[in-house]
Amino acid sequence: QVQLVESGGGSVQAGGSLRLSCAASGYSVSIYCMGWFRQAPGKEREAVATIDSNRSTTYADSVKGRFTISRDNAKNTLYLQMDSLKPEDAAMYYCARRQVGGIRYCPSTSTSNYWGQGTQVTVSS
Repeated sequence: QVQLVESGGGSVQAGGSLRLSCAASGYSVSIYCMGWFRQAPGKEREAVATIDSNRSTTYADSVKGRFTISRDNAKNTLYLQMDSLKPEDAAMYYCARRQVGGIRYCPSTSTSNYWGQGTQVTVSS
């Protein structure tokens, strides 16, 4: 059974940092493409970053140069290092994996995914 559990959210001031974690179980993160997504109140869920089995990464333009996605295969955990946080980064953050074809293809907002419960990030100005 696939399970994803996020942690690491919190409240920080603008310019601060947080590291989110996503502990996976039921499969190996090393062979799947994984992603981080976020959703702010009143807004649609958006993709933040993805990392595939070759550790190739993609980032939303809004977070490039500030966020870093990575994974620890031994811990079967996905991470999102968030630096230089801005108030507009405040949202619920989710990790995800595609339900079908997830080894070859990365999750997106239009695919059927496994989701975690989310972790809240608040950034004050």
